Amino acid sequence: MDALNFKNYPFRIKRADQKLWIFDVIRRKYVVLQPEEWVRQHVLHFLIEEKGYPKSLISVEKMLMVNSLTKRYDVVVFSRRGVVLLAVECKAPNVPITQETFDQIARYNLSLSSHYLMVTNGLSHYYCQMDYQQYQYIFLQDLPHYTDLIQ
Repeated sequence: MDALNFKNYPFRIKRADQKLWIFDVIRRKYVVLQPEEWVRQHVLHFLIEEKGYPKSLISVEKMLMVNSLTKRYDVVVFSRRGVVLLAVECKAPNVPITQETFDQIARYNLSLSSHYLMVTNGLSHYYCQMDYQQYQYIFLQDLPHYTDLIQ
């Protein structure tokens, strides 16, 4: 897999069934190593190791309902009270981040009501804080540390 715009993290990778698999620290199992999964695993390590998000409050690839349609989010981080603090949309490195990507996470956020959004393809990262009074994103230079979100 290609290098991404994240630190190098200590991944556990194995080969089985003529495929590469990577260990997911949240789901606690090996998953097939596809380009989007490579990005997702970097995001998880970034959130845990760089931003202090507790593993126990991170959810990966779960179903949600959006306008009567079943969708699957990439990563969501909750507060200890169950409030959605962060929703992350991951794309493969060869997929450019476009308005369509932001529209997708915005649709998901209709159900999630997250305080923060992150969109990444592993090379470009975008962070937003939601302003629900003005119905807009506030773009940020960096994602807040977990301890800054819960104060």
